[in-house]
Formats: sequence, C-alpha cells, structure tokens
Amino acid sequence: MPADLNWAIGGEAGDGINSTGKIFAQALSRAGRHVFTSKDFASRIRGGYTAYKVRTSVDRVESVVDRLDILIALTERTVEENTDELHDGSVIIFDGERTMMSDFEAPGDMTGLDVPLKRLAEEAGGAIMRNIVALGAACEVTGFDIAYLDESLEKRFGGKGQAIVDNNKAAARLGAEYVREEVEVTTDYDVETTDNDYVLLNGDEAIGMGALAAGCRFYAGYPITPATDVMEYLKGRIEDYGGIVVQAEDELAAVNMALGAARAGARSMTATSGPGIDLMTETFGLVATSETPLVICNVMRSGPSTGMPTKQEQGDLNAMLYGGHGEVPRFVVAPTTVAECFDRTVEAFNLAERYQLPVYLTADLALAVTEQTFEPEEFDMAAVEIDRGRVVDDESVAEWTNDQDQFRPHAITDDGISPRAFPGTDGGAHMSTGLEHDELGRRTEAEEMRVKQVDKRDRKVETAIEREEWSYREFGDPDADTLVISWGSNEGAMQEAMDSLGEEGIDVRFLSVPYLFPRPDLTEEIEAAGDVIVVECNATGQFADLIEHDALTRVQRINKYDGVRFKADELAAEVKAALGETPDAGAEVEA
Repeated sequence: MPADLNWAIGGEAGDGINSTGKIFAQALSRAGRHVFTSKDFASRIRGGYTAYKVRTSVDRVESVVDRLDILIALTERTVEENTDELHDGSVIIFDGERTMMSDFEAPGDMTGLDVPLKRLAEEAGGAIMRNIVALGAACEVTGFDIAYLDESLEKRFGGKGQAIVDNNKAAARLGAEYVREEVEVTTDYDVETTDNDYVLLNGDEAIGMGALAAGCRFYAGYPITPATDVMEYLKGRIEDYGGIVVQAEDELAAVNMALGAARAGARSMTATSGPGIDLMTETFGLVATSETPLVICNVMRSGPSTGMPTKQEQGDLNAMLYGGHGEVPRFVVAPTTVAECFDRTVEAFNLAERYQLPVYLTADLALAVTEQTFEPEEFDMAAVEIDRGRVVDDESVAEWTNDQDQFRPHAITDDGISPRAFPGTDGGAHMSTGLEHDELGRRTEAEEMRVKQVDKRDRKVETAIEREEWSYREFGDPDADTLVISWGSNEGAMQEAMDSLGEEGIDVRFLSVPYLFPRPDLTEEIEAAGDVIVVECNATGQFADLIEHDALTRVQRINKYDGVRFKADELAAEVKAALGETPDAGAEVEA
C-alpha cells in the first residue's frame, strides 16, 4: 500500500463534485487522517470538466502528487483527464448504466468497478444521491469505516432534516454493499484511522477566521472567484462579534464602503481578485493619502482581463507593488500556507493601523481553495494581540492640536505616523481629503507642505522596515549549494520535492517568503549559494525580477503559467532540470 491514498471524483460542473469531495475530505479528517485537497473546476455553472482530489495520510501532507489510486468517474472524460496519474492497481468507479459510460472499460491493469450509482440512489430516495453511493463504494474498496462518512453526512445535510440525512446514509451503504456482494475486487488499500482530532480549512476560510480574530467588524465585497469564500465565511459569523458583511453592487462600491467604515473607526476589509484590484486602484490611492488603515485581500487567479477565473496564477505581484497613479506607500503580505493565512491576516490588520496605510493581503487560487487538516490549537484566537496604533483619546488629543486647538490628523512626525482620532473624540474633529493637504487635512498646493507630506507618508514604510521583522521561512540544509526561493502556495510542493531530491543526493536550501513589500534582504543567502532558482506561477518571473534587483545578480527561473498549481514530483523534476539534470515534462525553465 502507498504511504498515502490519492482519491478523486470528476465529472461536469453541476454534478455536485465539490460538495461530494468535501464530504469525503471531512470524513477522513474526522477519522484522524491528514488531508490535502485540490480542485479543478470550470468557470461555468453547467458543463465543462471539474474534479475534486483528496490526498490523505496519517502523516502531514503538503502537496498534491501525480498519482491517483481511486477515481470516481462520472464521465469518460474524467478518465481521459487523469490518464497520466492513473497506474496499475488504480480503481475506477463508474456507472455503466449511464449512457456516457456504457462502453467504458478500464485500461491496462486497472480495476474498473461498474456500480449502478443512479439506480441505487433512486432506491435510497433520489437520483441526486448517486455521488454518495459512489462514496460508499469507495469506502468499501479502501476499507474505510463508513461510520466516519455518516458523521460528515450529518454535518452536510443536518440542516435539511433527518430524513435527508438518513436517505444519504442509506445511499452510501447501498454503494458499499453492492461492491461487497456483487463485484469481485481485491486491493491493497486499507485506510488506517487514528484518534487525532483535526480541523479542515481552506485558505479563504483561514483568512476569514484571522479577520475575526483581528477584530474586523466591517466587510464589504462583491462576489468574485476565487475570493468569495472569504465573504461566505464571515457572513453568519461576524454578526456574533457585532460586525456586518455587506455585499456591494460592484468592487468600486465595496472598497469605498470599506474605506468609509475604516474612517469611522472600524477595522475594515474587502476581498477580491485581479479584475477587482484594477477597479479598486483609484480608491487605493485615496486610502494611502488620507492615511486610513485598510486591508485589501487579493486572491489571485489567471489573467489578464477575465483570463481563466478558476485557474491558478501569481500574476498580480507587480500590480500590487506598483499599481496606482502617483507614488503610493503600501504593504504587501503574502501567506505561504493555509495556516499562515490566519496569522498573516491578523498581522495585516495590525500593520494597517500601526502605520495608517493600506495593506494588500494576497493569496493565490491554489492556496485559497485548498482544504487542509490542522491541529485545532494552530488557530488560537485567544492569543491574538491587537495593536490599533497611534489612537488618541479625549485626554491625549491635546498633544496633537495647534495654537487654535485644532486637531492635526496629518501632523508631521519623525517616524511618519500621525495621530488618529475616532469620530466622537472630544477635540478630535477633523477633515481629510484625497487632495494634497496640510497637517489639518485642508487642501494645499504649497510646495513646502507637499514635500513634507509626501516624505512623511514614505517615512512610515522606512519606520516599518526598521521596527518590524520582515523574515522568511527556511527549510532544508542551510549549507546546501542549491538555493530555491519562492512565495505563495508553492511552499508545500517544494517542501515535498526536497524529500525526493534528497533521496537522489541533491541537497537544497529553500526560502519561502511571505513579505513582498517590504521584503527581507536575501543578498547574503544568495551570495552563499552556487545555484539560485526562483519558483513562481507566472510567465515573466515577477518575483525573480525583484530578487535580481535586490541582490544585483541573475537567478534561474522555474515559471508555471498553465493554470495548474505545482506538484511535488513535478517541482523535483524541474529543479533537477535547472541544475543540468535530465528534465521531465512540466513547467518551463528559463535561464
């Protein structure tokens, strides 16, 4: 039996692929197994290939791999799409009574299990449950206790009434019984369970949880793939903390609502993807000029324009670093794991208020939609520290007034950080404008004041560079001659790729960078290495350009921009290719 089990269900959009996959992933996590998921879905409501893959093990898993052990194929295209990942010993569960699968035969030494999914589902109460029948069949094939599936079904359908729950349980058992009694199948799969208790979260959900822990009380957004789950997570939860979620009519309204709430004193946030970031750019400048703390979450997808809304890419880096007319100080924070989405979200809110600047909190699609298991204590909301920055109250406001007792919200300071008075603060009444302004917030075109205000706003970033720790996460041999640098969701795949490379005698030092601006100075690490490789999901090597700029040296690049995330075995092959070993099919390697 392989050290881990790789399972997938595939079909067309509208076939319930995502909900079925999540039910199975939750069942595995409840059984004390680690889970790592991957989704391949079309940007349409009906039709188009879609799949949900689950990698599971009793040990922690950080990536997907090029292997499928159990495949539930609702269409023949599902098999075609996954041919390269199937192997001798793979089990394909299909419904031969369904027209599109009536002539299907499993290739090679694979096992094809013809299970009448629709007919059995109808016996249980309705054809809509055919996917649950398939899950029952998969439980029987893998020796996975169906009782864990029961728990997941209760969680998924409990709100629809006990009859629905019971029907789904019955459907699962009919699938298991059919395989046990009607089909001769012998496999080596035996899914071990443990007493461990894990939570299952994706990156968007971890961002939402981090926002709640950080004290976010206002969220405005417009639904857009793949950022919508942030809003979905907050809705129904933020109200318990006295907050509110507003679904705006578009991205322009969303960011301006969030700005208004932040001006009123609430910790505020919006989330969107590339096209929404484009629309928010003008208000982004207003946020910075008015010195309003705001967190803008950008969950990247393939671009430009509408691009491929449901596919992976890290192509928005330059837009976040340089977007906007004029010169706009900002922070760009990029979590590298699902768990880190929680921590970096909390940090983003603290940075925004500590320095009164906009913060881009960016995840990519692979990180946002991936569901992974964690120990519950990895998300300790009670341990979160909230820093609201230089806020004045009724007593301290006098320290920041002029000779006419007028509050100076844009006071020139040595560290660039001005005082902040919430509405209702006695003596703190003031105005702010997107026009250049003086210390009182009143518009001005005076040359000297213009220079002072620009320098003051820029000084906040300089202060942050001095006061904050802009670090990286390090893996592997610190003395290795080969240095790999990356950002975003590539961390997990690279970690596992290092295990494979190590078995072949290739030692690697890997740096995963969660801070893009400001970012850590990697010059010393680069100078100590022989080969330096930067891994990212875009065509032009935007992060590699930054590394070359900072360290004044050339680096090798592994760029992937086909809309699919890196896999561990793929990355191992590409690193070998970059080092002059025999290349494998996969990402493009640029010198």
